[in-house]
Amino acid sequence: MMKRREFITLVGGAAAWPLAARAQQGERVRRIGVLMSTAANDPLGQARIAAFLHGLQQLGWTDGRNVRIDIRWSGGNADEIRKHAAELVGIAPDVMLASGGSVAGPLLQATRTIPIVFTATPDPVGAGFVDSLARPGGNATGFTNLEYGLGAKWLELLKEIAPRVTRAAVLRDPAIPQGTGQWGAIQTAGPSVGIEVSPINVREAGEIERTVTAFARQPNGGLIVSGSGLVHVYRDIIIKLAARHKLPAVYFERYYVTGGGLISYAADSIDPHRRAASYVDRILKGENPADLPVQNPTKYELVINLKTAKALGIEVPPSLLARADEVIE
Repeated sequence: MMKRREFITLVGGAAAWPLAARAQQGERVRRIGVLMSTAANDPLGQARIAAFLHGLQQLGWTDGRNVRIDIRWSGGNADEIRKHAAELVGIAPDVMLASGGSVAGPLLQATRTIPIVFTATPDPVGAGFVDSLARPGGNATGFTNLEYGLGAKWLELLKEIAPRVTRAAVLRDPAIPQGTGQWGAIQTAGPSVGIEVSPINVREAGEIERTVTAFARQPNGGLIVSGSGLVHVYRDIIIKLAARHKLPAVYFERYYVTGGGLISYAADSIDPHRRAASYVDRILKGENPADLPVQNPTKYELVINLKTAKALGIEVPPSLLARADEVIE
C-alpha cells in the first residue's frame, strides 16, 4: 500500500494541471474522469485511487504532460453521485473510472457513449451494465468484486465462528441492484445453515443505529454486512455497533476487520483499481470497451481479528484459523 505522502503527491498532481504543462512538447492531453463511491478522506478510497494513479504512471501516463484526471468524491450519497456523474459527463473525458457499483449505474445513466471502466461491481450483467462478461457490448467494462453466491459463504462463516447464532441481520443498500441481489442469495441460504435472516436497510446513520439496536435486544444474533458504497461510508459506525451489542459480524471487505471487525471473506478491492489502469490505457490507445471482457476476482481472502473475537467471548475454531489468509492479533 502506498504511503500517505506518495498518495498526496499522486492526487495533488491529478487535481489540476497548468496549461503550459499540458501543452509541453506538443503532446495531446487526454482526459480521464473518476467517480469515487467514498469520501475524499476515506482510507479505503485513498488506497483505491492511489493504486489506479500508480497503475497509470507505470503505463506511461504522466500527470501534467499527457493526461488530466478529474476526480469526484461522492461519499456514498445518491444525490452527490448523480450530480458528479453529470459533471463528469459534461466535461467529455476520453474515458471514466467508476470506483464501485453504486457509481457505475449513475454514470451509465448519464452517458452511453463515453467509455467507462468500473471496479468493485457485482453482477454487471444483471444490473444491465453489460450484455455479457465475455462481450460487454456497450460503453462499459471492468472488474467485478463478488458473486451473489458468496452470501451463502458469509452465513456459513458466521455459523462456524459463532455456532450459537440463530438470527442474522443483513445490512444492505436496497437502492442498488447489488443490495437486492446479495440479500436474495443470503435469504435463500439461511435455512441450510439454521439462521433466520432479516434485512436492515442502510440509508443514514440514525436508522442504522436504531435498527441494529432493536435487533440486538433478542439473543443469539449476528450480522452480515454486504457490499455497497453507503456501507463503506458508515463502516466505523457499523463496527462500533457490532462491538457495543456483542454481535458477531461477517464483512464483505478486509478493511472492516483491520478496523476492528470480526471476520471477512472477500476479494481484494485495491488490486482491481491498479488493473483498471490497464483497461483505461487500452481504451485511450483506441480499443473499444465493448470488446474488453469483464474480469472476475481471482482470489478471495479470509481475514480474522482475534482481538475482536476475544472481546466478543468467541474462541475461533483451529480449523478456521488454519484457513485464514490473515490473522490480526
